[in-house]
Amino acid sequence: MELKQSHSVRLNDGHLMPMLGFGTYAPDHTPKSKAGEATKVAIDVGFHHIDAAFFYQNEEELGRAIREKIADGTVKREDIFYTTKLWTTFFRPELVRPALERSLKKLQLDYVDLFIIHNPLAMKSGEELLPKDASGNIIFDTVDLRDTWEALEKCKDAGLTKSIGVSNFNRKLLELILNKPGLKYKPTCNQVECHPYLNQSKLLEFCKSKDIVLVAYSALASHRDPNWMDPDSPYLLEEPTLKSIAKKHNRSPGQVVLRYQLQWGVVVLAKSFSEKRIRENFQVFDFELTPEDMQAIDGLNRNFRYAKLQLLVIDSSSMSSKPLGHCESAVLSREGGWI
Repeated sequence: MELKQSHSVRLNDGHLMPMLGFGTYAPDHTPKSKAGEATKVAIDVGFHHIDAAFFYQNEEELGRAIREKIADGTVKREDIFYTTKLWTTFFRPELVRPALERSLKKLQLDYVDLFIIHNPLAMKSGEELLPKDASGNIIFDTVDLRDTWEALEKCKDAGLTKSIGVSNFNRKLLELILNKPGLKYKPTCNQVECHPYLNQSKLLEFCKSKDIVLVAYSALASHRDPNWMDPDSPYLLEEPTLKSIAKKHNRSPGQVVLRYQLQWGVVVLAKSFSEKRIRENFQVFDFELTPEDMQAIDGLNRNFRYAKLQLLVIDSSSMSSKPLGHCESAVLSREGGWI
């Protein structure tokens, strides 16, 4: 892929997605205003792909930031590629469009560019982000993901979103959607954890074969939110191989990691609320890793996941999602996807 010529990839529905995106998730202790401030900096720097979600609870701030940058002439609405995600408590088909309309109201925008299923594990409907029973256990729901997908298709037809996709899906779950009777639109993308310690090579190969773009989150593995990551996890950017390659190119390890993903044809999300780091993360289009560099980074793969999330399997009798035990989940995790 020649990145010097284009910084975007064409999705299977014809729309263009910038290959480098700005992530907006922040831990609970971070003021919501920080996300808005950082988004304005990111747009000024050149990030036009803004990745967000209802679950992040900061879309009012993000919408305000985007509208301010439009108002001051920095960008036009059509320059911005905005992604939001359908949270797991809104999987019932009748809740899908209202969930998207709620995000649009918070954003004060007429449409989003991409609307994706946040993860394939349905939870009890309601206002609680993480509904739990008296014992503190998550309350799950039984929803056919194909029905949820059909509701996303209707959102696209209504003009509320230009494209639709999924996140945290493995090959089996992607095939569930792709083989859905009466499928109108294929997923344009699949957003998953992806970095040199988890390069998702098999899932990437499958997605490319189906014209589905792989989007990498936790690409830098730099956030240490204890709710989602084991504090004892290794520091990716301290990896000697990455530091050596970075020194050779007079770059930072983070820039090397982002460039590595881009050269594989992966859309990559870079998240930082530091102005210095935001600027640094965008400077990845003016150098190229050698085949030897790419091979060395490939060799770092250890199928290591930073995100501490539950796995699921497809119940063949009802085609609904249900939580798995550790033994069963390991079978699916080797394929990549829901992590």
